[in-house]
Amino acid sequence: MTSPTSEPPRRRLTREARTRQLLEASWTLIGDEGTDALTLGRLAEVAGVTKPLVYDHFGTRNGLLAALYQDYDIRQTALFDAAIAAARPTLADKAQVFAAAYVDCVLTQGREIQGVLAALCGSPELTAVKRQYQKALITKCAGIFEPFAGPGGVSSASLWAMLGAADTLSEAALVADITEEQAKEELRQTLLGMVERSH
Repeated sequence: MTSPTSEPPRRRLTREARTRQLLEASWTLIGDEGTDALTLGRLAEVAGVTKPLVYDHFGTRNGLLAALYQDYDIRQTALFDAAIAAARPTLADKAQVFAAAYVDCVLTQGREIQGVLAALCGSPELTAVKRQYQKALITKCAGIFEPFAGPGGVSSASLWAMLGAADTLSEAALVADITEEQAKEELRQTLLGMVERSH
């Protein structure tokens, strides 16, 4: 007589591990079905968990979308930082690597992140999260180019203008209005011009 086989007991995930699982399931769902399909209820189905658990982690759909934006930014920042750190300490190299890394970051997540941003458009959640990361990038950019700038450093207005150009060029490359190479070259030239004007 054989004993019936029983499934091993399900191991409870830590809150961090569960959040990671739900975010990965969300990215998959967006990739497969689009951002409009992403609801907390649908995510619960796809992830094989209860709706209350998903609500406990994100609160609202906008809370989930903001968490996805943060997740995207954290991963892309790590890739960006590694590329900048590996660049030679010359203005030409830093500008080239910065431009390439920025455009690559946008193209890597591509349409998924654009759908998240569109769904969050105008929400207080996105405004807060996006502003936080924009300011962090501007501070980082100022530090990267400070050794090559004039005595006063690169102006805040120049840094914001560069960020607007970086976003617009990357989005244009994403939808194939311009090539990836054109976006990177134009952003490289924008960075060099920004530093040159600081003298």
